Amino acid sequence: MRPVIPAVRRTGLLCALTATAALLPATPVPAAPPPAAALRFGACPDSLPAPPPPARVECGRLSVPLDRSHPGGAHLRIAVSRIRASGPASERRGVLLVNPGGPGGSGLSYAVTKRAKLPERVRRSYDVIGFDPRGTGASAPADCGPMGGLFDSPGPDPVPEGRAAGKAYLDTLRRTADDCAHGVKDALPYLSTTETARDMDAIRAALGERRIGFLGVSYGSYLGAAYAAQFPRRVGRMVLDSVVGPWAWYDFDLVQSRALIRQRAVFFAWAARHEKRFGLGADGAAVRAAYQRVREGLAKHPVDGFGAAEFDRTVYRALGRTERWAGLADGLRTYLRDGTTGPLRPAEPFDGAASRTYEAANRTVKCADGPAPTSSRVMADIRRMRRLDPQPLLTGMEASVCAYWHHRPAHRTPLGSPEAPPVLLIASAHDPVTPVEGARALQRRLPGSRLVSLHHDYSHGVFASRGNGCVDGTAAAYLVDGTVPAADVHCSGPGLPTP
Repeated sequence: MRPVIPAVRRTGLLCALTATAALLPATPVPAAPPPAAALRFGACPDSLPAPPPPARVECGRLSVPLDRSHPGGAHLRIAVSRIRASGPASERRGVLLVNPGGPGGSGLSYAVTKRAKLPERVRRSYDVIGFDPRGTGASAPADCGPMGGLFDSPGPDPVPEGRAAGKAYLDTLRRTADDCAHGVKDALPYLSTTETARDMDAIRAALGERRIGFLGVSYGSYLGAAYAAQFPRRVGRMVLDSVVGPWAWYDFDLVQSRALIRQRAVFFAWAARHEKRFGLGADGAAVRAAYQRVREGLAKHPVDGFGAAEFDRTVYRALGRTERWAGLADGLRTYLRDGTTGPLRPAEPFDGAASRTYEAANRTVKCADGPAPTSSRVMADIRRMRRLDPQPLLTGMEASVCAYWHHRPAHRTPLGSPEAPPVLLIASAHDPVTPVEGARALQRRLPGSRLVSLHHDYSHGVFASRGNGCVDGTAAAYLVDGTVPAADVHCSGPGLPTP
């Protein structure tokens, strides 16, 4: 199952990069004088973490039109954070905007947390800029109220079986769309990726920069590709990690759901190989049976509000990072042993304020980004998924709600441009959250771009995340020196963990 990448090939390729790679302009970019309407920075909210001294984080707000076709109308205030480059002016390469994903993820504190993991050369060269995209965090957060009962505890089973359950499932989607229309109101069409990309360009202009350096992870890759489509000549060095494919959101959700089924089978086999540690069964079929007993038990008799929906959310989160697999397996064993769910419960409550904003913004952005599926297609795809696996994971199928959305965009979000400079794409070979085929598809829309693949890896989030020297070194050389690899790069990952 694991691709075998010969060591000689990897070493030869990476050593050859300095000799044969293309170079983006590597001349240090001096800070441009700020424009008249500069973004002014000051103290940050107490909730933001502080970087290790002497670095410090500063925050500001930038006013942007809700609807850019009516610049004199309602405005939003975009929350922005900055940590200046730690190196001298001679090493400076400009600004590096960062986005953690979503859609719906808050990025204000991400400037601090992600910067701490970046290679030192990158920290010395770039002012790292975080921001909350419109509709998230402190940037006019979206509010969809009860979202059709999404935050009920326990929630309804997210995998409908039978006609009555299917009708109830669609009714939940309809009520969610109604709640978002009531809560988000006139902003519904404008909390979109296209508008967020325009906000990024407003941040660029306010900082007095000619070009943007950008690091986007997961949904951040989709946002970066949207920026490249609109402003290809303002793209500096762009790293897109754990790439979302250039598809309609509903189609992407289907691709992800199928990948999660494959990943769960890998998890079952992995837990079986460590049967002495977890006691769930000696082969994948036995572990799957144990898993099914847990889910069926929680569906029939939720434990303190923890039922099938809550269980599926836990599994969805765990499958995306292999370091969470042992915790999931321990949680299955604990429930089967004594009926408790402590190890399966999330650290943060699902109905907390941050989670409510995330879930509202996620669906609002997805439904603003392109055409919606029909309700009949949604149900047909669920039936197809159940034929693929009787117990699919549908937690990530957020774009299903677009079938009932009150705003119907006429076009999909444009992604990529042949006019943009070469972009560096990074993907884990077995990432179930953003499957690698998405990176390959987006690469075709960004001519001259290179794909860095981390083989023997099963997790979401790669650059400055997995601790892989091959990946991190390639990305750092691209960001700091402008080194575009001569060909796609193949790196060897850690394989599955030993619990």
